Parts: sequence; C-alpha cells; structure tokens
Amino acid sequence: MKYDAILVVSFGGPNGPDDVMPFLENVLRGRNVPRERMLAVAEHYQHFGGVSPINAQNQALIAALEAELAAHGPKLPVYWGNRNWHPMLADTLRKMRDDGVKRAIAFFTSAYSSYSGCRQYRENILAAQEQVGPDAPAIDKLRVYYNHPGFVEPMAESLHNALASIPAERRKSTVVLFSAHSIPNGMAANCKYQTQLAETARLVAVGAGLAADQYQCVYQSRSGPATQPWLEPDVCDVIRELPARGITDVIIVPYGFISDHMEVLYDLDTEARDLCGQLGLAMIRTPTVGTDPRFVRMIRDIIVERIEETPDRVALGGLGPSHDVCPVDCCLSGRPPATAAAGRPA
Repeated sequence: MKYDAILVVSFGGPNGPDDVMPFLENVLRGRNVPRERMLAVAEHYQHFGGVSPINAQNQALIAALEAELAAHGPKLPVYWGNRNWHPMLADTLRKMRDDGVKRAIAFFTSAYSSYSGCRQYRENILAAQEQVGPDAPAIDKLRVYYNHPGFVEPMAESLHNALASIPAERRKSTVVLFSAHSIPNGMAANCKYQTQLAETARLVAVGAGLAADQYQCVYQSRSGPATQPWLEPDVCDVIRELPARGITDVIIVPYGFISDHMEVLYDLDTEARDLCGQLGLAMIRTPTVGTDPRFVRMIRDIIVERIEETPDRVALGGLGPSHDVCPVDCCLSGRPPATAAAGRPA
C-alpha cells in the first residue's frame, strides 16, 4: 500500500490553566460524569500548573520517530492530531490535505483494544474527514501493539531493575501491581482489553523474572458515576490491603500507558505514593516506554510491515499479532446505539 504520511493520533491535554475546563468539557461531553468529579480532575491539572505533560511527550515521541524514519526509512512526514485539544484532528487533516497528502497511516498512542483506545479514535478521524470534506486524506490505522517486543521489553527491563534495587531480604515481601486505566464493564465486554492487558502483564513479568504469585493487575483513573460498574480492583484499594498481607514494598508498573502523562503523574505518583507513605510501604513506580529506542523502532517496524503487507509480523506470546483492519463489530462502546453513534467517550 502506498502512503504519503504518518499521523500520530492521541488524546490531547491542556497547555495552561485557562485550557483546563474547556479541555475537560471536550473530554466529558455526552458523558454522565458528576460535575464534582470534573472539578476534582481539573484540580489535578492545576496541581501541575494547568499543563498536561502529554503534549510535550507526544512531541518528543514524534521527534524520535522522525529521526528513526530519516535514518532508516520510509522517509514520510509525520503529522499529529488529537481527540480533545489542539492540534485537533480536523485541523491536522486540513493541513495534510493542503500539503497534498492523499493517504496516511495512523499510529494511536494506545497499545490496547477498547472503544476509547481504538474505535473512538477511528470515529474521531471519520468526523474530522467529514469536516474537511471530500478531499480529506484517507487514513488507515496500525495494529495494536500490546504484545510487541518493542513495547514489552523496555517495561520488563525497567521492572527487573526496580526489583534489583530492593534489598534482597525484602524482595519476598514485595508485590508488583500492573496498573491500567479502568473502563466501564459494558465497554470491556465488547473488546479484548482485559485479555490483552493480562497477556502484557504476563509477558513483562516473565521478562523480568517475576513469579506468577508476585504480581497483580489493577486499574486506576475511573471517572464514571458510582452507579456504573467499572473494571476493578482499584490500585489504591489494593494498596490498602497490602500491609495486612505482610507486604513491605510495592512496585507499580503503569503498563496501560505509553507515556508519563497526567493519569500517571497524579493518580500514581501523587495519590498512590501518598497512600503508600501513610501505610509505611516503600513504593517504586517504573517508567513508561516513552521514547525508548526499542519502542520508537517498533513504531517504524509496524509502519513498514503495513506498507509492505508483510505476512510474518512480530508478536510475543500465544495471542499473535492483532488485525490491521478492524471488524465492523470491533470494540463497541457498550452504550445504546443512538448514543454510541455520536462518537463520544464512554
């Protein structure tokens, strides 16, 4: 397949205090989220000067990818468009159209299959194409990469190093928590999110030399009303149980995220760390893959495999590589059709 460009598609985040509320209104539009929850999340951003680190992190990833492509090909321009804040997808697609781009390949900054991490981004692209008009570039998405060695191996190395930093006499009383963003149960029932998360945790644990009884998968950052069931257990709920189990040290692996953005910095580095301190637990939070050279090479590799239509695609474990073209019923939102069709976050 011939492509003219690469499009990095992400969530977006505020660039200053005045952006926080308009950004959150974009994120939460159409969702049954209590206003007090929105104000609480706004305070999280204000805690960091109203600036989300996700924007600088995406810019750093794009710069690293551009260098990788310049050195090894394919020599394609890289564009960036967001769901919720500038640069917005529609604006980016207009720029691409004006630059003569006819067909682009999209990399989503989400490693797993879910409505909010995959299908909704495809809906966002479709809506942006409709805004731009009939001459908007065609966009094809890359496969999810939760079990690619370029994603798994940096996390396994970081976990191994974290374990090695704990005194030998405390390692038997150490637990590892793999943390990912919670989603509504209804959404989870319509995708492979939990299955993929479990496989990634297993692969990272094996790569770090961790026993199966030394780690647990947990969730964080839920935002829906209390009446709506979301995936559990919550990371902080699990932390509260650790002292009674004789645990002295906890390592949190934010394997649900590719960069250290707000959900990592606040929900883990602030809330979870404060809780660990109150309970007398030593806590280590391992880094996300960010711009690790292996991860950047992975992005190039899955771009090349798609362009060249390579039949043998790299994937660790027994689940194999994910599909390139999503089935019609892939990653449904779990909401009634009339609501889901609006393309709003679930």
